[in-house]
Amino acid sequence: MPLSSPLYKTASTTPTDYWNDSCSVEELTYAIERGAVGATTNPNIVLNVLNKEMPLWHDRIDAIIAENPTWSEALIAWKLIEEMASHGASLLQPVWERHHGRKGRLSIQTDPMFYRDWQAIVAQARHFDTLAPNMQVKMPATRAGVRAVEECTYHGVNVNATVSFTVPQAIAVAEAVERGLNRRAAEGQEIGQMTPVCTLMIGRTDDWMKVVAQRDGIAIDPASLNWAGLAVFKNAYHIWQERGYRVRLLAAAYRHLGHWSELIGGDIVLTIPYDWQLKINASDLPVVERIHHPVDPQIVAALYDQIPDFRRAYDPDGMAVEEFDGYGATVRTLRAFIQAAHDLMGVVREFMLPNPDNE
Repeated sequence: MPLSSPLYKTASTTPTDYWNDSCSVEELTYAIERGAVGATTNPNIVLNVLNKEMPLWHDRIDAIIAENPTWSEALIAWKLIEEMASHGASLLQPVWERHHGRKGRLSIQTDPMFYRDWQAIVAQARHFDTLAPNMQVKMPATRAGVRAVEECTYHGVNVNATVSFTVPQAIAVAEAVERGLNRRAAEGQEIGQMTPVCTLMIGRTDDWMKVVAQRDGIAIDPASLNWAGLAVFKNAYHIWQERGYRVRLLAAAYRHLGHWSELIGGDIVLTIPYDWQLKINASDLPVVERIHHPVDPQIVAALYDQIPDFRRAYDPDGMAVEEFDGYGATVRTLRAFIQAAHDLMGVVREFMLPNPDNE
C-alpha cells in the first residue's frame, strides 16, 4: 500500500523530501501517491518518456508542427519539452498549493548546449519560469552556469543547479544563490517563496571514479567506489549545516539502494527514478536516520589517497570555478545531455520528414 511504503515513510516521518525523476504521467502519479513533492526533466528524461508514453504525445507533436510551419526541429523539440514540463507541473499543482508554494515544483532543464553562455541560460530560464507558477529551472554548475544561478535567483527564478558532482561546485552554487537572494532582499523583493536546490549527481560521481580507476590502473577495492558520491554528499551536507546556506542539497543519479537509505533524515531532496522507487518500495531496509552516519573512514581514506579526482570532488577547495567545465564527470554528462537533445530533435524530424522509403 502507498502509505506503508518505505518512500512514503521517508517523506512523512523525516525532513527528507523525494521527487520523481521524470515527468512521465504514470511515474509521477505513482510517486505523488507515495509522498513525492516534486519532479524533474531533462532531454534524456523527455526521450525516455516519449518512448514509454508516445501515444499520449503523438497527436500533440503533429499539432505543434502544423501550428508552426516555419519552425525548425530544434524549436519544435523545445516546445515539446515545455509542454511536457507544464503538464507535469499541473499534476504537482495540488502539492504546491497544499504546501503554500514551498513544495510541488517541476524542474525543467535549460538547453545543455548553453553551458558556456550565462546570458543564454538566464534568458531561457526566465522564459521557463513563466510556464507555470510551480516551475523550477535547471542549469549546469559550469563556470557560466554559476553566474547564471546568481542572476536567475536575483530575477526570482527558483533554480536547480545540475551537472554537479563535487563539493566545490555545490559551494559555488550556494554562494551564487546567497548573492542573488541578498540582492533581491536589498531591493525589497520577495524571497520567502524561493526554494532553490543544488543537485549532486552522486551516482555519476561514482561512475567517474570507476572510469578513472580503470583508466589509470588504480588498484582499489571496487566496493569502495560505490561510496564516492555518498562521501561527497555527506561532506557537503556537513558544510551546509555549518554555514546555513539557503539552497537545499538534492541527490540524483541512483545506482544502488544506499543512495536512498544512507541519506535518510537530511533536510534534503532525493530525486529518484521510477525503477529505483519500485526497488526501494520492495525492499525491507528500515527507514531510519543515516545522514549523520559517516562513510567508513577507511573507505574515504582509500578514495582520497588513490584517486586525485576524488580529492577534487571531496575537498571544499578541490577545484576553482574555472576548472568546473573540464572535470571528467561534467564533460561526460554534458556530452550525454547534448546528445539526448540531438536525439530528441531526431524524433521530431521523423514527424516532420517521415522517411519515404518506409511507405
